[in-house]
Amino acid sequence: MVEDRITDGTRIAQLLSSELDGREDGGLESLAVTNADKDAEPTADGTRAYDVTMTRAVDTAADESSDDTTQLAQVFVQPDRARLEFTAGQDGAAEAAADADLRVRPKATQPPRTLVFVESGAEVKQATDVVQAVLSAVQTTD
Repeated sequence: MVEDRITDGTRIAQLLSSELDGREDGGLESLAVTNADKDAEPTADGTRAYDVTMTRAVDTAADESSDDTTQLAQVFVQPDRARLEFTAGQDGAAEAAADADLRVRPKATQPPRTLVFVESGAEVKQATDVVQAVLSAVQTTD
């Protein structure tokens, strides 16, 4: 039997978006795919497709509450892969990605970022596990 391997960056980013936005287990219910650019065209350097944000309710007064939103990552599309750039929980992202056998590297910017490469549709589940690890780390440090 021949299996097709999804290696189109746009399709990989779409699969990841569906996985992150559609699941409500393991903390993923507090995640949202935001600022989506539906017209993002893959480029060699990567085009930002969407952000991954965490939202949690915060009590502001006795009878009032508001939402606190934290950007965890940005997702970029390249012709042959998707790339997550973690803006929060960078150390946890690096460790979780290495444990999941995903390609990972730091990005020396200010503030620093951790890049995680998702090179096939099959790696979307591992990338979701990385996002869950970062989410858990960020929630326990706040």
